[in-house]
Amino acid sequence: MIKRMTPSVKKMIEEGGENFSAVTLRSLLFAVVLLFTFHVLLLAVVSAERIKDIADFEGVRDNRIIGYGLVVGLDGTGDKGLATMQSIANMLQRMGLTVNPNDIKANSKNTAAVMVTATLTPFSKPGAKIDVLVSTVGDAKSLQGGTLLLTPLKGPDGKVYAVAQGPVSIGGFAGGGGGTTVLKNHATAGKVPDGAIVEKDIPYTLGEGGTIRLFMRNADFTTTNEVSGKINETLHSGYAAPLDPSSILLKVPDEYRGRMVEFLTIVENIDVSVDEPAKIVINERTGTVVIGDKVRIAPVAIAHGNLTIEIKTEYQVSQPPPFGPESSQTVVVPKKDVSVKEEKASLVEVKGATLGEIVRALNALGVTPRDLISILQALKASGALHAELEII
Repeated sequence: MIKRMTPSVKKMIEEGGENFSAVTLRSLLFAVVLLFTFHVLLLAVVSAERIKDIADFEGVRDNRIIGYGLVVGLDGTGDKGLATMQSIANMLQRMGLTVNPNDIKANSKNTAAVMVTATLTPFSKPGAKIDVLVSTVGDAKSLQGGTLLLTPLKGPDGKVYAVAQGPVSIGGFAGGGGGTTVLKNHATAGKVPDGAIVEKDIPYTLGEGGTIRLFMRNADFTTTNEVSGKINETLHSGYAAPLDPSSILLKVPDEYRGRMVEFLTIVENIDVSVDEPAKIVINERTGTVVIGDKVRIAPVAIAHGNLTIEIKTEYQVSQPPPFGPESSQTVVVPKKDVSVKEEKASLVEVKGATLGEIVRALNALGVTPRDLISILQALKASGALHAELEII
């Protein structure tokens, strides 16, 4: 029973007497539970994303840097190219040793020439450490156990922004020989965790003239307009204006001048509803098919069957009897067997009001991912598939 009642309900019970029966109380409770359940379902259906997860501010971006270096300490798995030998000679010369590249024993193969790449995250400061990726240039077999020597990393402008050095981790191993080898992961590329130290700031501009642009990661008219409206609703003024499907111009309020970080923190944490286009992505190399939630299919009937043709050749040998004539010879007679098998194809009705109905209908056909790709392409050609078909 109800332990606590509002004054209005208590008064109704006292005035109604026997007329306010237990059935009425149960009906009232049912109505309350129904309203609560509807509210929970409504919150579950309406999904939202933060602006920081779907857009980027102008000037906040990654930057790529690259360098050429040497990995030493390899156990005979390096390369012996002329470029590697010349690089070793140049390195020794900078250390005060004059060495002729032709005098370096190339058969040792304990050194490998590598390209070193890294990504500078936004606002990386001098002294910060970043991971670097090391990849062989020549015919080195493995970087296992190697150490990357000091390597300057440059940007597209030719300036050095970081220097890298440290032991290379390939996350696997390579071993064996004489035609029998064991290989785990990719042995000719590895990583140096925290292997590079940032030496120079990357110049950036965060807002200019009291405005800053917001770039959407996926261009869409509806989503961009929704983001602009939510920003204006939160700031209680028209500070945001969409420029095109992928960018929004933000005006910095006067009270946030000089406090750009605080202003952008408020903007990026605003929740907005994202409108995704109806799209199906197909990877023909792997047979992967991804169907979006908004994909719809007009009522159609599909029949799909497989035709298998198998050609088998069996060689039969005819040998002469013992003590036969000298002219008798062994004859090889090929016997060919051709079989054709066509699976029974049933006609299945497909009507896609929801993604679940589409999946159930296609599963009823019992198709493989390869067959599903053919069916989706045929549906698109017929005009029954109301979605963008992207093949990657």
